[in-house]
Amino acid sequence: MKSRRAKKVFTQVKVLDAAAKGKSIAKAPDGRVLFINNAIPGDVVTVQTTKKRKAYYEATAIEFHEYSKDRVDPICPHFGVCGGCKWQHMDYEKQLFYKNKEVQDHLQRIGGLQPEQVLPILAAPDTLYYRNKMEYSFSNHKWLTLEEIQSDLQIDNRNALGFHIPGYWDKILDLKECHLQDSMGNELRDFIKNKAEELQLDFFDPRAQKGHLRTLMLRNTTLGHWMVLIQFFDDPGPLRDQLLQSVAEAFPAVRSLLYVINQKANDTLYDQEIKLFAGEDHIVEAMGDLRFHINAKSFYQTNSKQAMGLYDVVKEFAGLTGSEGVYDLYTGTGTIAQYLAAGAAWIVGIESVPDAILAAKENAKRNEINNASFFVGDMKDLFNQDFINEHGRPDVVVTDPPRDGMHKEVVAQLIELSADRIVYVSCNSATQARDLALMNNHYRVVKTRAVDMFPQTHHVENVVLLEKIQ
Repeated sequence: MKSRRAKKVFTQVKVLDAAAKGKSIAKAPDGRVLFINNAIPGDVVTVQTTKKRKAYYEATAIEFHEYSKDRVDPICPHFGVCGGCKWQHMDYEKQLFYKNKEVQDHLQRIGGLQPEQVLPILAAPDTLYYRNKMEYSFSNHKWLTLEEIQSDLQIDNRNALGFHIPGYWDKILDLKECHLQDSMGNELRDFIKNKAEELQLDFFDPRAQKGHLRTLMLRNTTLGHWMVLIQFFDDPGPLRDQLLQSVAEAFPAVRSLLYVINQKANDTLYDQEIKLFAGEDHIVEAMGDLRFHINAKSFYQTNSKQAMGLYDVVKEFAGLTGSEGVYDLYTGTGTIAQYLAAGAAWIVGIESVPDAILAAKENAKRNEINNASFFVGDMKDLFNQDFINEHGRPDVVVTDPPRDGMHKEVVAQLIELSADRIVYVSCNSATQARDLALMNNHYRVVKTRAVDMFPQTHHVENVVLLEKIQ
């Protein structure tokens, strides 16, 4: 009897479609579906299976017989290794096609929904250098590429500053260049790594849980402001200050230079004390006439330019005339609420993260927005009839939940609320479709528009307008 884990090889396989999580779809000779992790529709390949299930295989293409006409040359030398930008080898127009197709498939297949109007997907203004936040990890034992392993070179320096290899919590790819953030991000990352080595600082050993340098976060804004936050495990004392001072002197654009000493088992920052070394504790982003202060722990849409495109779609779908009351559920730092405030009579934002609500209130005050109120609490507990009685019944609800979608009690309360219009923004159209199906007897899906926030990846946002059935 053959092992269930025995690998199979299928040759001359035509890749038919794109699938979830950046994979592609083909059919195996035995009728099972093949999910291939490194091919695009139109390729003809030989694949080797990596996992077998009753109805499908997972596989890797090990030979390409024909390349798809939709293939392009990836710009990044790390493509296929670091795990990011999985669609960088696909023509951008085709990326948009498959993202839009996935959204509509989810609405129809999961939600059983047929929108009355499907608007074209909103393409991103920039397909490279669009991210405003990058997080890198230090390691004293970098991942060796196949070329490095096969070479005759003696690799003495194993320090790395870069991304985790997919599936390996302790393996870091040492980045030479990245095309996701403004090119100054590459200069900052390389400078910090080189200066740290010059100062003989220890790069982190995740298995032994020791070392000085742990992570690096870079944030920037469309106004040219930069934030640098270096996370240390063991505090190197005077050498820490020497490293930070060298960054301050070499990069005047760094308006916020921060550090943290974190000896927890994980490197999350939200429960840590962030210490200011130089500049201010925030940077400033612009969205139209609005200004938002962003600190180290702030949530802000990762693609600043396309965030405005997304919010314009929300504003269009909301159809505000100046007389409406609005609820903004899962408001985060209140950016959508403040973007809509000028068109509303009043607006109420709800969010579970206290720091986010504090930031929302402070930014609203700076932007001289007086008709917006923000409240903190778990959505399913705070968003109830007592809250509505106190703060008013809205005409329009905007909801932008996390990837898991809305709790069923929140959906039930939305139905009970019976607002005239609901604008549902989602970064996961599968859970969005699930939630919309629960409201199908009470609301009709008037229109939908996908928005590409993350070019070169399979990720996509979707905005849906619901109107109450009379």
